Amino acid sequence: MFPFIGALPEQVIDQHGKVDGIINNAGIIHPFLKVNELEYDKIKLVMDINFYGTLYMVKSFLPYLLKRPVAHIANVSSMGGFLPVPGQTIYGASKAAVKLLTEGLRAELKDTNVKVTLVFPGGVSTNIMINSGLDVADNKEISKEQFSRLLTPKEAAKIIVKGIENDQIRVLAGKDSKIMDKLYRLSPRRASDLIADKMKDLI
Repeated sequence: MFPFIGALPEQVIDQHGKVDGIINNAGIIHPFLKVNELEYDKIKLVMDINFYGTLYMVKSFLPYLLKRPVAHIANVSSMGGFLPVPGQTIYGASKAAVKLLTEGLRAELKDTNVKVTLVFPGGVSTNIMINSGLDVADNKEISKEQFSRLLTPKEAAKIIVKGIENDQIRVLAGKDSKIMDKLYRLSPRRASDLIADKMKDLI
């Protein structure tokens, strides 16, 4: 699985001379279906890209990062990595796995030169549906009002980079991520029910 990743660090170093950090941001969603209706190949694809892709990037680059005076790993989870989203349960599971992987890495690397940051974006106006191979016509279109509340990729990137520069352990990118993080900590049932009600029309 992903045999090319093992060769990637040397290729990057050949091109740039060194590598001081990685940001694992790649991810896809799956069709808005309940687990019982989701095909096994879709489940595997989401886990391969979202979790194993992140894990293998970390595993491949870490030996090189440990040799640098200062280095950084930033892994992008999701608001769905700490809050259940019906219809995207496997996506959420993959991002929850990224969460625990990153928290474990930070504990293992706390006395080294490699810093670790975990990112929880909320809604960002990317083309994730198209890039995930989903037919946009099969899904409910987002309203202009909802779209206007999403972070742009540039805004999200600024928040993430600032968090890395400040060696933040957790970065909550977007008002929705910050609000739901607080609500889920205070009342997991209320937060879960709120999201479930919002997802009714999509699944």
